Amino acid sequence: MIIIIESIILCAIFTIMVYIMSRDPIKTLYNYPPKIQERVKSLEQYKDKIPTQENKVVAKIFASILFLIILCVVLRYINGYTTFLESFGFGFLLWTVVNLYDAVILDIIWFCHDKHFVFNGTEDMQEEYHNYWFHIKGFFIGEALALIICALAGAIIHFVL
Repeated sequence: MIIIIESIILCAIFTIMVYIMSRDPIKTLYNYPPKIQERVKSLEQYKDKIPTQENKVVAKIFASILFLIILCVVLRYINGYTTFLESFGFGFLLWTVVNLYDAVILDIIWFCHDKHFVFNGTEDMQEEYHNYWFHIKGFFIGEALALIICALAGAIIHFVL
């Protein structure tokens, strides 16, 4: 039962974060399929607004560290886990639920079909906006990242907390 409750809470928090970031889609340009990124970068109206690759990396690192901290707190102090294996396993399960929710609900159902996410000057690229494979690949990249973050969480809980 705890997995369902925690999954719903984490998915809700993640949805709120995505919604806030989506109010200015240019800030999330690197979450778009590559052909859309290329087109947006070539459009004069976005020239001075495009985030740098460095900003992208910093944002991803910050998000990973923040999620690592949240995961450690939830696993140790809410769920009471103290070993690497149970922390890693439950953490990976939580991550996978949120990652799957992100790929299917937020990306494929919401992002791919909401005109709010379409950049001016890219309206003719509907095939790219409906590029589900891009989001499915993102899911698997997220799972690979989960192995690292959840292993770190398990180690921190086992050896530090």
